[in-house]
Amino acid sequence: MTILHEPRHVSVTEAAQCGVARLVADAEQGSDVIVTRRQEPVAAVVSMRRLAEIDAAVADLHDLALVLARAATDTGRRTPLDDVLSAFGHTRETLEALPDDE
Repeated sequence: MTILHEPRHVSVTEAAQCGVARLVADAEQGSDVIVTRRQEPVAAVVSMRRLAEIDAAVADLHDLALVLARAATDTGRRTPLDDVLSAFGHTRETLEALPDDE
């Protein structure tokens, strides 16, 4: 799976010749552009929609990594809430009495 969809590769020189406005217009139309220097990718021009998709994918992968780590390390041992509250010097009643922060 690639994050960019069939990106067009252009050199820095070609990008300068076509101009930023052209690269932005292409991105707005859904064309992903990879800018290269000496055949090595150095930048990407993508639409805000594509950037949002990439951000969502990163968040999903982060969540998946947490789930997998939890599954791999879960011993099945659980700590009761009252024990946790006690460790912090509280009871359910003292916790309930605390003011709500809005």
